[in-house]
Amino acid sequence: MKLKYPFLDLAKVHKPMAQELKQAAASVIDSGRFLFGEQTRLLESELASLCGTKHCIAVSNGLDALRLIIRAYKELGFLRDGDGVVVPANTYVASLLSISDNSLKPILCDVDSQTMCFAPEELERIVRRGCVKAIMVVHLYGMPMWNEQILNLAHEHNLLVIEDNAQAIGAQASVAGVQGTCITTGGLGHAAGVSFYPTKNLGALGDAGAVTTNSDELATAVRALANYGSDRRYHNIYCGLNCRMDEMQAALLRVKLKYLSEETGRRCLVADAYSRHICHPLVKTPSADEKRCAPVWHQYVIRVDGGKRDALRNYLAENGVGTDIHYATPPHMQPCYQDLEHAPLPVTEQLASEVVSLPIAYPMDGASAYEIAQIINGFPCE
Repeated sequence: MKLKYPFLDLAKVHKPMAQELKQAAASVIDSGRFLFGEQTRLLESELASLCGTKHCIAVSNGLDALRLIIRAYKELGFLRDGDGVVVPANTYVASLLSISDNSLKPILCDVDSQTMCFAPEELERIVRRGCVKAIMVVHLYGMPMWNEQILNLAHEHNLLVIEDNAQAIGAQASVAGVQGTCITTGGLGHAAGVSFYPTKNLGALGDAGAVTTNSDELATAVRALANYGSDRRYHNIYCGLNCRMDEMQAALLRVKLKYLSEETGRRCLVADAYSRHICHPLVKTPSADEKRCAPVWHQYVIRVDGGKRDALRNYLAENGVGTDIHYATPPHMQPCYQDLEHAPLPVTEQLASEVVSLPIAYPMDGASAYEIAQIINGFPCE
């Protein structure tokens, strides 16, 4: 069945810039330079400027970006095998993989049902237990996860703050204690991993990612680790990895980066239309504190009460609207983490049973969101 509003159509997403993308690809082919070229250097500079950081290192994908950050901190002596890293339980499994792959321990923290950010009391309890060396904040769905508590706990306990910025490039959050000052995600913590998976607001035409940081020391270590551990040709200071971004993806991302602000603005309009017009007793819409943050709405995620999620999704599909679920199975319920110790995570598990993502990517607009809202409002409650 062909949907009037598919959840995501990447062919349509790229159609307005298709000619520019083809020209960029051709220029890379003509250059004969496919790694460590001008396109990668320029992309790194442009992304660092966007995130307000001194450094950006273009890498192979978002998971590798997080893996490289943690590995670099280990090589530099800030982290050791077995150290605990607090991570929100309602994240994608990649957040945990980056921790456990480095022989560190993911410590799952349940979340607040309204903000989907760390539950304050639970985060406080975990950190004060004394087994934590870092906090991984996940800017889920394009919503900055940042508040005074995270900043204060990090300062008080000398914790590293690593941002999983896979879904929120360009989002902003207010700086705790500094009125009227906002910082872009990727520059809030000590380091951040970015994903350019094709479905992201700024998506590559394949896999790609980046690390952003203000630390000279960390940037140097990450760049070396991503290139077989070498600080210069044929001189390997670490037992490194091969996690480089190629020139083709860098060139294509530079084209798409020019449209990011426009894309963010359009997504905000779509989200606003959904929030203003969806009015159904079983449906909860997401909220953003505009005084504290400026989200970029990677996903617009509603919650459906009463065990009616599947019924609503079927109803929407019958009416030409595609949906998705982010995420139906939390990491701690995945087979690969069946032995991971964790406290009860009731809110995370409840969210996993209720969330539904609505279409928000181009060519969605305010009028389309209004029509989908009216379809939702007509969903039978019984």
